[in-house]
Amino acid sequence: MSLVIMVAVMIEPEHKTKWNVLSLGAGVQSSALALMAAKGEIGPMPDFAVFADTQAEPTEVYEWLDWLEKELPFPVYRVPKCDLTKDSLKVHERKDGTGERENNLIPSFGLLPNGEKVAAIGRKCTADYKIAPIHKKIKEKCGIARGQKEITVTQWVGISLDEIQRMKNSPNKWSQHRWPLVEKRITRAHCIQWMRNNGYPEPPRSACYYCPFHSDTEWRRLRNNDPKHFHKAILFDYALRSKHKQHNKRLEMEIYLHRSCKPLAEVDFDNDEDRGQMTWDFQAECEGMCGI
Repeated sequence: MSLVIMVAVMIEPEHKTKWNVLSLGAGVQSSALALMAAKGEIGPMPDFAVFADTQAEPTEVYEWLDWLEKELPFPVYRVPKCDLTKDSLKVHERKDGTGERENNLIPSFGLLPNGEKVAAIGRKCTADYKIAPIHKKIKEKCGIARGQKEITVTQWVGISLDEIQRMKNSPNKWSQHRWPLVEKRITRAHCIQWMRNNGYPEPPRSACYYCPFHSDTEWRRLRNNDPKHFHKAILFDYALRSKHKQHNKRLEMEIYLHRSCKPLAEVDFDNDEDRGQMTWDFQAECEGMCGI
């Protein structure tokens, strides 16, 4: 099936449902989608929106969310699971009395003793700290019974036309996904232009400040515009590596947040992308639930 046909099939909601819920990442696309709905340009009006808070977003994202909530005629529920940063560094006791750090909660890059680099080890943060809390809140607010198979919720996801490879059908029997921006052939650039045309400020990029999926452009932006969180990312990178070295004896490698397998404090962020060299493409790895 061609990509065009696949998208045409996927974007049409299967059923009209009692509930329409917006997954709000508080980034460019989902913020534009929320405001388009508020202005009546996309309907029906969502019953509510849900923002999954990892407690690791930059300050500007929380400030943006405070502003955005005041602009919307429907409620926004913020649902934290736990503190992702602290949980990523926790050491779990094993039955033999030894401790072991959870090594696949957030993705990381590994450097083997022979110098070989291993890309993106593990990844549970999106599923456990984004998707699961959102689904839990939707089930609570919409009265979804255990084992329910009837589709009663349409979950809006702010994926744009230029990111259609991130589209995934709902894993739940009680819900279906809808991608209104794809329906209207709206790209991320269109979202930014729409915000400007309507007198809205441009939303910040939403993602954990230490997300290993950052491009060098994003690391550079964090370094230049938010030095406080960039410094925290450097400290977290060091702590993650230290904990892993201390409590993961079975996996002999050093782990890093940056794909170069260097400490963040030592990376030249004005290098590869500025000079047109090849970079890792993580867009296909994204679940489409954070940073939109």
